[in-house]
Formats: sequence, C-alpha cells, structure tokens
Amino acid sequence: MPQPTPSTAPRHRTVEAPAGRLHLVEQGTGPLVLLVHGFPESWYSWRHQLPALAAAGFRAVALDVRGYGRSSRPAATHAYRMLDLVADNVALVRALGEDTAVIIGHDWGANITATSALVHPEVFRAVGLLSVPYAPPGGPRPTDVFTGIGRPGAGVLRLVLPGAGPRRDRDGTRRPGLARGVLRRHVRRHHAGPG
Repeated sequence: MPQPTPSTAPRHRTVEAPAGRLHLVEQGTGPLVLLVHGFPESWYSWRHQLPALAAAGFRAVALDVRGYGRSSRPAATHAYRMLDLVADNVALVRALGEDTAVIIGHDWGANITATSALVHPEVFRAVGLLSVPYAPPGGPRPTDVFTGIGRPGAGVLRLVLPGAGPRRDRDGTRRPGLARGVLRRHVRRHHAGPG
C-alpha cells in the first residue's frame, strides 16, 4: 500500500461541540463521511476505513464520541443522553464547514447514527449501520429478544452463527452446538484446576 503524502495523511484535531471538545481524525477531500465508533472503542476502530474512503474521493472523519478517547468527558450522567450525542454529531458537521454528511456507525455508534439521521434528516443524507440493526421505537425490548437464549433452536447465536444451537447426534444424544462446544472446550483447557 502506498504511503500517504502529507496532504492525504490522517490529521488529528479537536472542534467545539455541546460536549465541549470533540476529538476527530480526518483524511481525504470530497463529500463528508462521518464515522461513529462503538463501545468501548475510539476513532482508532476506523483506522483502516479512513484511507480507503479518502482514496475513494471522500473526506472521512472518525470522531471520539463524547466520553471516549480525547473528547470531553462530562461528569453528569444525563450528559450522555442520545439527543446530546446527536447534537454533537450535528455540531461536528457544522464545525467542519459542511451542511450535510453521510453517517456510518458501528455497534453502539449504530444507534447514535440511526437516531442522528432520524432527528436530522436535513443533515445526514445517507446512513450505514454496522453490527447492530435498526430497532424502531416500540419494537421488542432487548430483554425479550435475549430471553430465548439457551432454549433449543432459539437465541442470538443461532441467528448469527449457523450450527450454533444445540443439536442431536444420529443416536439421539443431545450435543452442544458449535459455539457452545467451542466455549466449553476453551474453558476446560484454560481453566482446568490441578488434577
């Protein structure tokens, strides 16, 4: 991979936002793409996407969400409400001298991203959600979704990893599924007591 030139190398800086200071890393020129990290990450989780987006003709910006990395960390718990995080994203777009942006989020950042686009469609013209699907208000509660974990044929692992749920051998003996069996073997191997 060619080395970035000084004009295309990633650049760290901070901008003012409702949270106080937001740290960001930007690379490239062109339409703005805002990258929002998940928990417990930072801008660094986008380090491989920044040069790829810049090479594709975009101004890629990965921020440290309020409370993470080099961004301000308000002491009050209520300072981390979703609409406050959305306000930071809007302020960031404005501080960068732009009117609109594409916004992409991963993990917890996907929730922030989806809400940002819903509350401010005039600012965020396109959305990308990675690892966490959009869950509209009024949908099933997370506690209801996870209730099925542990029941045969149900649960998150079964949806994400085919073969993860319990299964029966030819003789009818119930065996742990792929993920459960791998975890069980790992625990036995690495946490076995003196024997």
